[in-house]
Formats: sequence, structure tokens, C-alpha cells
Amino acid sequence: MCYLRFDKTQMTNLQDSLFKELLITNESGAYCSTTLVGCNIRKYHGLLVVPVPNLDDENHVLLSSLDETVIQHGAEFNLGLHKYQGENYSPKGHKYIVSFEWDKVPTWIYRIGGVLLKKEIVYRTDRFRLFVRYTLLEAHSDTTLRLKPFLAFRSVRQWTHETGAANTGYTPVKNGIKMCMYEGYPDLYMQTTAKSEFHYEPNWYRGMDYPKERERGYDATEDLLVPGYFEMPIKKGESIIFTASLKEKDPKMYAPIMEAEIESLDRRDSFYHCLVNAAHQFHVQKENEEYILAGYPWFKCRARDTFISLPGLTLSIGEVDRFERYMKTAAKGLREFMNKEPMTVAIYEMEQPDTLLWAMWCIQQYGKYVGRAKCYEMYGDLLKEMLDFIWSGKHTNLFVHDNGLLYSNGRDRAVTWMNSTAGGRPIVPRSGYIVEFNALWYNALKFSEQLLGEIGGETNMVSAKKCGEMAELVGQSFKNTFLNEHGYLLDYVDGQMMDWSVRPNQLFAIALDFSPLDVRQRKGVLDICTKELVTPKGIRSLSPKSGGYNPMYIGQQTQRDYAYHQGTAWPWLTGFYLEAYLRVYKMSGVNYIERQLIGFEEELFYHCVGTIPELFDGNPRFSGRGAISFAMNVSGILRAIRLLEKYKIED
Repeated sequence: MCYLRFDKTQMTNLQDSLFKELLITNESGAYCSTTLVGCNIRKYHGLLVVPVPNLDDENHVLLSSLDETVIQHGAEFNLGLHKYQGENYSPKGHKYIVSFEWDKVPTWIYRIGGVLLKKEIVYRTDRFRLFVRYTLLEAHSDTTLRLKPFLAFRSVRQWTHETGAANTGYTPVKNGIKMCMYEGYPDLYMQTTAKSEFHYEPNWYRGMDYPKERERGYDATEDLLVPGYFEMPIKKGESIIFTASLKEKDPKMYAPIMEAEIESLDRRDSFYHCLVNAAHQFHVQKENEEYILAGYPWFKCRARDTFISLPGLTLSIGEVDRFERYMKTAAKGLREFMNKEPMTVAIYEMEQPDTLLWAMWCIQQYGKYVGRAKCYEMYGDLLKEMLDFIWSGKHTNLFVHDNGLLYSNGRDRAVTWMNSTAGGRPIVPRSGYIVEFNALWYNALKFSEQLLGEIGGETNMVSAKKCGEMAELVGQSFKNTFLNEHGYLLDYVDGQMMDWSVRPNQLFAIALDFSPLDVRQRKGVLDICTKELVTPKGIRSLSPKSGGYNPMYIGQQTQRDYAYHQGTAWPWLTGFYLEAYLRVYKMSGVNYIERQLIGFEEELFYHCVGTIPELFDGNPRFSGRGAISFAMNVSGILRAIRLLEKYKIED
């Protein structure tokens, strides 16, 4: 039995199946995403969604969807599904779905009378080429397959509407056609492995409706162009491949290329292997540089997300080489930022004040995996450059005060991961001495002292001594500044302003390798976080007992912005929470951690199958919200799994 499997009952119930999504990426920035029933419900959905660098830095939907029709004895059975305004669905091809499975590739089985048709989708790695393979498993009479493409040629952030400006013409190519609706776009090649007949009948399908956009308070309708349809006979046992790509290729090559691609894919046969596949989906290669996308479908590569995600997406699954390749690009960006050089790497928000702190934590995780000698060889110079950058006061919004603590101004703009804004100003204005900044700072100083002192050399020993003295000062100042009489940590302190809200940011002070708190203090912080912040789907961004608690991430943009970090649950924090739990309770915490991970395994079957979404409501039913796949979350859970395995081995 396949791990990711849905039967006919589940697939034909649109109240359920319509909101189960899938995501396929090609590690070059392109992706394919839709629902399990093939009905697009977001403007980001599409079968061939690719970057078009000469237009902008967004992805663009070229091929929105593809309707299949099975024809026997003149009777037509359309397997497609589209939602129009109101609750109008046409056609209703989902009723023919027998099952959906995803082992190596997403696979649908359709039954129409005596016809049994299998459909598989594959994206070629490092190429903008989509394969859709149809195999006729059963048929008792002559069968014809008709394929009708729906074209958009638009940015994922825009809409297509019927217009005379669109070029609806086509050019024949071998076993297919090529089209380009608007100037500036690449040609879209649509070909089949079987000799097909293309019937040119250009029509606009008006009023396509996308309920996820309506739910989020945006415009939700568009028109799509259908240029015509491909038609070809198909025999029992025969497979026909449809391809959509930016380059023409001999159709005879498609079958072996597709088979080779399938052979190279990993199976999704367990919770862990699903997460490994999800981890690979965030990989993007641009020329000779490799990046981690923060999430799909709308996030780009962000500095903070990169460094938080990197260890879990690579080291936790044994992929050291991949860590080093990502880090090569990220290190280039760090140095460009510190040297005030033009940014040549496509990593956003490098200027955020905690970026360097997370980068040092990231290097620390590498050292724990490969050993400190190798760590110093690879990143010792970078580590010292970042320390010097902070010590010398070169950062425009990260300052070392006389008490050793780091200060950052976040009153007017968001400077932490809690970065939601309204009217350009932070909704959660965390400013001054920020608790996780200084927890990371203390940890970075102790790690640097350890690493540089161990490697030796006069210069390193001087730096190690400085790190040790600074860490001692920071440790004492940290307790004096953040630890309150109730046994937990203030979220930030800025002059006379103290934030007493119970937030998860204090977890870092007890989860990191080096903590400024003693065992009793760490246990006090952990116990409060456990009582007030833990949910089955992650750690709340704010306690229900704190003012402003708003746990439901629903409604229009402004409404969602005010809930974003005011009680919603974030899975990536679970990794740090579980790390803190094991540091406090040791082996006695193993069973508890195993139970905590169960909620995430369930999620693989709900929102976007096989991966973890951006966030969850902080109250029951703890529904998944936001981006359908989020790098920090997948990383955090993979880190928790590896940590759990490590403790079991050591036991």
C-alpha cells in the first residue's frame, strides 16, 4: 500500500479534495502546483510555472491546466475540473477518479465504464519541461484521447483577461505546436509522443474562479485561452506523453528522458522520506549559484530563512555537500553585505540585524556534524569576519552596548522574524535588547571561543579570549535584563519599555548549545512555554494569556497580518522547543517528543500533500494556513527527527 494514497471516496468529495494541493519543483525555480483533483484554486496554481528573468523576478504561469477527454463510440467523457463564479463546476471529471497515489510521481487512476486510464506527472530536474503520461490500462473498444490546454501567460501575482492584444496564433512543430501570447515571453512548446492532430479553435474561457484568493480578500477571477485541442487514438497498454516546455525536442526522446527522471527520484514511502523530498523542493540553482527558497508558492530566497533552514534541509538528512554548496552562495552574499559591495546574489534581506547571528548558528551546526577542524577550515575566516563586523559597529542597526548586549532599533521597521507590518510599520514592534538576538549572540561567542581556542595560533587565541570575556559579560547582562520574577524571559527591553508577553523567542535561550541560564532557570522557561505555547502543530507566537492574542489566520490581508505573529502556531519553532526539552529532561523527554511529531505526520495528508505549510491557527482545529510548503518548518521537523534518533543511539 502506497504511503500517500487517497481513494475514490476521498477524491470525489470536493469539500475535502478540492483543498488538498500538490507541489512538484524542478530545482531551477519552476514548479507545478494544483489540487489533487486538478482544479486550480489559487492564482499561483499551474502545470508549467516558470521564471521569466527578462520580465521580472517573479514566476509566470504559462500552462494553467490540461483537460483530458476520453472518447468511445462518439461519447465524450471530460476528466477536467474547473470552478466558475458561484459554486459552478464544469466539467466534473473528478467523479471518474478511482485513486490518487504519490510514491515517486503523482499518479491518478480514472475509470470511465470499461476504460481504466492512468495519468502521471513528472517535472524534469534543471529543465523547464513538464511530462504528463497517459497509459490506457483497460479498454474494450477503440479509444481516443483529447487534450485541451488552458493558457495564461501571466505573472503569478496578476490575472489574465480576454484581450485582443493576446496572440492566439500558433506555429506547428513535430507532433505539436508552439505559442507565445505576449511579447517578452518565451515560446511554449506543446508536443505529444504519439502523432496527434491539433484542432485550432481559439476560445476564451471566462470567469475562472479561485476560492483561495477570494478567501484571502483578493480578486479571484480570470479568463484563460484555449487555443484548441490535440486528439489521438490510444490502444490498450499504450502510453502517450504530453510535454510542455520552453524548447522543442524530438518526441522520440521523451519516453527515455521521463523514465530516467522517474528512476532518479526518491520514494515518498514514509513520514521521513516525504520530508526529505520536501527539503529538496526548496533547492534552486541559478547558473553556478545555489539557493534555498523560503517557501512555495510566493516566497523568494531570504537570508534569515536560509540560515535557519540550511542545517535541517541538508545536515539532518546527511547531505553535507549540499550544505556547502548553499553556504558558498550565502557566504558570498554575506561578504558583499559586510564589505558594502553591490549584491550579486539573489538573497533578500541580508541587511536584517539577526542575519549574521543566524549565520554563525548555522556554521555551528555544521561544526557539530563534521567536526570543528573541518568547520574552521571551511568557515573560520567567515566567522571571524562576522564577529569583527559586529564588534566594530559597522552594522547600521546592530550595536554592542557596554553591557555586552546587542541593541537593534525595531520601532519603525520590523527587524526580527516577527515581521508583519501595517501601514509600513511593524505590528509587533520588537526593539532594543531583543531576547533571541542576545541568546544567539551569547551562543555565537561561546562557540567562537571554543572553535578558535581549539584551533590555536596567536591571532585565534586573542580572538578566543575576547569572545570568552565578552560571553561572560553578556551572560550576566542577559539574566539581569530578561529574566523576570515569574520565571520566564521578557521578549524585549528598550529603555523603560519591557514586553512581558509570553512569546516563543525565549526558547532560543534554552535550546542553543550554550545558554546564559542555569538548569533551574532553563526549566522555568521551558515549563511556561510548555503550558502556554505548545500546540499539536507547532509553537504559538503568543500565549493566549497575553494581550492581543489573535490565533486565527483568516480573512483579508490586514486581518491576517494582525494575526500573523499574535498566536498562530509555527512548526519550525517545534524543532528548537524539542531541543530545549531534551536539554532539560534528557532521555525522559524522548517519548514526549515522539508524541509531538505525530501531529505533523497527519498534516502530510491535509494541506499540501507530503510537506508542511507556513503556519497553523493557534486554536483548534489548528488548520494549516499560508504558503503551502515552508522551508523553515520542514527543516525544524527534520532537525527534531535527527535529534531524537541521536538521543536513542546514545541511550
